[in-house]
Amino acid sequence: MSAPARPAAQAQPTYSLRRRLLLGTLGWVLLAVLTAGWGLRDLFQSHIQAQLQDQLLMQLNQLSGAVRSDAQGQLHVPPLATDPRWSTPLSGLYWQIDSQAQGQAPRMAAARSRSLWDQVLPLPAQAEWDAHAPEGHSVWTLHQEGQRLLAVSHHIHLPEEGAPTLRITVAADERLLAEPLGRFTTMLLIALGTLAAGLLMAAAVQMQWLLRPLQQLRQHLGAVQAGDAAQLQGHYPQELTPLVTTLNHVLASNAEMVQRARTQAGNLAHALNTPLSILTNAAAQDPSALGQLVQEQVAHARRHVDYHLARARAGAAVRATGLASPVQPTTQALLRTMARLYPAVDFGLNAPAAPLHFKGEVQDLFEMLGNLLDNAGKWAHRQVSVTLAPATAPGMLLITVDDDGPGIADAAQRQQIFQRGERLDENRPGAGLGLNIVQVLAQTYGGDVRAEPSALGGLQLQLQLPLSATPAAAAA
Repeated sequence: MSAPARPAAQAQPTYSLRRRLLLGTLGWVLLAVLTAGWGLRDLFQSHIQAQLQDQLLMQLNQLSGAVRSDAQGQLHVPPLATDPRWSTPLSGLYWQIDSQAQGQAPRMAAARSRSLWDQVLPLPAQAEWDAHAPEGHSVWTLHQEGQRLLAVSHHIHLPEEGAPTLRITVAADERLLAEPLGRFTTMLLIALGTLAAGLLMAAAVQMQWLLRPLQQLRQHLGAVQAGDAAQLQGHYPQELTPLVTTLNHVLASNAEMVQRARTQAGNLAHALNTPLSILTNAAAQDPSALGQLVQEQVAHARRHVDYHLARARAGAAVRATGLASPVQPTTQALLRTMARLYPAVDFGLNAPAAPLHFKGEVQDLFEMLGNLLDNAGKWAHRQVSVTLAPATAPGMLLITVDDDGPGIADAAQRQQIFQRGERLDENRPGAGLGLNIVQVLAQTYGGDVRAEPSALGGLQLQLQLPLSATPAAAAA
């Protein structure tokens, strides 16, 4: 008989709330940090550009106050001691004076700083002279010899009679801004990187703290699903309390329905056993063939009632939660009973010191183990050995019953003994239902039973059942 079909396992989700929250937080933190970094760097760059322009205007005013013109129209500019770069060739800081006498074309670079060496600032020509008033100043962006220059210029009239109109220009290489901007960018990256790491760490800690109730709920649901708990325990936040309350209500309703089904199964068994017992007693008083026929049919009906009631009781039990039946005391009680039924057979027990608990009803454990021991007692010559141990499969219990009887050499016949109504020896008492009931009950609980040759020379029956890992919690 094949095991009952189980629902297919649900596919594992491809994502988790924790991962989605972490990825979302990471995205927003990176976006915020990058936006802030870009904005701060652009703001600082604008600030130092404005600061450089203010410095150029100050130097422009100093140069305007220092320039003089002689009677021959020659310009004289005393040395400027404010910055040594004025005298360093191609230092990146330059000044230049262009002049235009009345009625004449502009004279470019009438005077210039030593830092320009033999070059001239590429300033606009005549049209720009006419476009600017002497009081104003202009800001230029110039390109010279691979340099990008920020230039400030204005026009002045010297007080000397006949002096030409002058255009004084001060320029600086914009690469002078690169060094402070680079230092600022490095410090900004370090600061924003530290901030981003701190924010992500804080978000991870906060998510771990916030998702802890969900992890607790998952563990408690696992305990309920495994049958180690009947209800969801613990304290949950307000958002999860309605869900936990609803689940506990569903679990309580399910347990109530299971208990009702078990009670009805017991009532049905009692209701059927009473008339069957009356028929058995009445037939036992009739020595005729009809009486014997009635006795046989009543016994057959009783076995079928017991068989189907056992299946119904087991089906209800596996849907219950929190079941944990002690294995050693049940086995010892059955061995004492079998010793009275089969006084010529020595029943032995090998069990670990640690208690084992079957995750199911104790009545079903009595039913399965009792049938196995009864089968071994019928066939054994002198010895039956029972071994209790955890199975190699995780979470399973293995009960092994060995006898020194004739055994079954053929593997196909060893499987045949679990079929309903099958008996290999019609001379032995029985109806061929006991081992089938064991198989049905075991498979209903998710276990199994099989027959193998025994080291004692007879048959070995191996019963595998679910093992309760936390009997204390389950009993509570």
